[in-house]
Amino acid sequence: MCGINGFLSKSTYKSDDFLKRMNAKIIHRGPDEDGFFTENFNGTTLGMAMRRLSIIDLTSGKQPIFNADQSKVIVFNGEIYNFKSLREELKSKGYTFYTSCDTEVVVNLYDCYGTAAFSMLDGMFAFSLLDKTTNTLYIARDFFGEKPLYYCQSEDSLIWASELKSILEILPSKPEIDTTALNLYLQLTYIPAPYSIFKNIKKLEANHYMAIDCNTMETEVFSIPQSKKQYQIADKNEAIQVAHDLVRESVASRSISDVPLGTFLSGGVDSSIVSLCLAQQSDRKIETFSIGFDKKSFDESEKSRAVAKLINSNHHEFIIAEKDLESNLSEILLNFDEPFADSSALASYVVAHKTKQYVTVALTGDGGDEVFGGYNKYYMGKLNHRYTSLMPETIHKSILKMGDVLLKTSEDNRGKRFKINRLLKAINYQGDFYYNIISLGFQEAELKSILNPSYSISQPLHYYKSLIGNHHKTLTDFRNIDLHLSLEGDMLVKVDRTSMLTSLECRAPFLNKEIWNFTNQLPEEYLINGWDKKHLLKEAFKGYFPKDFLNKSKKGFGVPVGDWLKSQLKDELLHYTNPEFLTKQGLFNATVVTQLVQNHLSGKIDNTFRVWTLYCFQKWYVNYYGG
Repeated sequence: MCGINGFLSKSTYKSDDFLKRMNAKIIHRGPDEDGFFTENFNGTTLGMAMRRLSIIDLTSGKQPIFNADQSKVIVFNGEIYNFKSLREELKSKGYTFYTSCDTEVVVNLYDCYGTAAFSMLDGMFAFSLLDKTTNTLYIARDFFGEKPLYYCQSEDSLIWASELKSILEILPSKPEIDTTALNLYLQLTYIPAPYSIFKNIKKLEANHYMAIDCNTMETEVFSIPQSKKQYQIADKNEAIQVAHDLVRESVASRSISDVPLGTFLSGGVDSSIVSLCLAQQSDRKIETFSIGFDKKSFDESEKSRAVAKLINSNHHEFIIAEKDLESNLSEILLNFDEPFADSSALASYVVAHKTKQYVTVALTGDGGDEVFGGYNKYYMGKLNHRYTSLMPETIHKSILKMGDVLLKTSEDNRGKRFKINRLLKAINYQGDFYYNIISLGFQEAELKSILNPSYSISQPLHYYKSLIGNHHKTLTDFRNIDLHLSLEGDMLVKVDRTSMLTSLECRAPFLNKEIWNFTNQLPEEYLINGWDKKHLLKEAFKGYFPKDFLNKSKKGFGVPVGDWLKSQLKDELLHYTNPEFLTKQGLFNATVVTQLVQNHLSGKIDNTFRVWTLYCFQKWYVNYYGG
């Protein structure tokens, strides 16, 4: 696990200086060692670098790594979980290896199969690979987008990096804000690929690779084709058994490590199953880690304690108070390099920071909801259809107005009134209800009022709707939207940046493309049976837990930022939303923003999500542009 950087340029670059500066910005991703490679192509200079966090082959896995005749060279970030079987396959074809690490397998796999090798990888990765025989450079990203990869392209150069900060370090001037990305952020609270907050800097989309001609600088982006095993499932009982076996196999493959390993254990379905499988497969007590909150409405630590007792783990529990985050808040938020308003990132950092004191690798339950159908929002298709077929749109608009009065809350307490209000606002008679429900910041219709006209655009989500299609009525449709948007842009960004900030590697067994392929072939009622979410997964593992344990409700990884905005963050928030500052900034409608913030601070209306979204953006803006 590590971070990568690189550039290809026709300009006169100080190769060593630039690579060292880029690497220095991401030393947290790989504190153990670094590596560099440079090459010249008739006036074009290539530089590749990396920082390494040693997980597998601690002594001989130093990068860059070459194939046998040194015609191919790679710098790699991530883990390939099927590298041992791939290595045996390559050995049978006459390949020899001088390390035992997965990176050498990747470069030799490419030597053998070309770009077809990319689809053979089971894992999380971002890498740059040079093929000297064709003078072609490849940069690639894994199926789900677990590992990040940014790039900045101009007529005479291409710069890429695991984190934005490395690219910004060597740009000659500060790039401007990308208007589409700004609108996406305010609506979603994050910015999904291919956009970044900056003009001319993009994220390589998940399951894609870019091919660059090192002589001409011509580039082309390709999706990585995936071969899909066809499952012939006779009935639900067989599906339950296959799900059980696939999950256990995935946990086993993601447990290969030459350093200490444990699990994040929240007490929910996903982390409990991952922890159970690891405990059953381990020959000694495993380490489990959880956090709780001193605000009881957010605390669920008793569930994790129950699972830890059941599997007999060495359990570590950390209780969070506001003061625990006060000294780290800026570091956590600004490390994303872009505005990012998923408040659970704060708790993710704390548990990662605490966990790193004991282990170097942690398995997580991330992806279980997307893969097996575990979100409440997945009920939305059924609810929206029933509601809109019974309720005329004119009456719904009246209900919305009444809801704003009767269902408003004054505190950051995400109870029934909060959920009903969000549900009503997500209802859509034109079929866009799912995009409404995942818009955790401002609804699309609200963007025109919050932004100045020059920064407001229509249909910020147009690219994704065109990519995914206009069919979003089924559970499969919703999960596919999440794959391209919230999973890649939010969940995986949160886990990667917060864990790597502490030099902890996180692995997610549910993010296995074979499990995703399997669940996509099943009848949807296997995943959500009536109102029973993650039905198949719970059926597969219910025998290991006390009766109905896996059916207990879970609040999620919430953080009471709405309260913090009224207390320790209040002065900073007021500075960021001062009318004079907003007018000078020129992005927002100062009158609307000021009223929104005052309603929240006074307790008149709980505007936690919107105000936190604004706060995170302004904090990022001031850090980067000043003010």
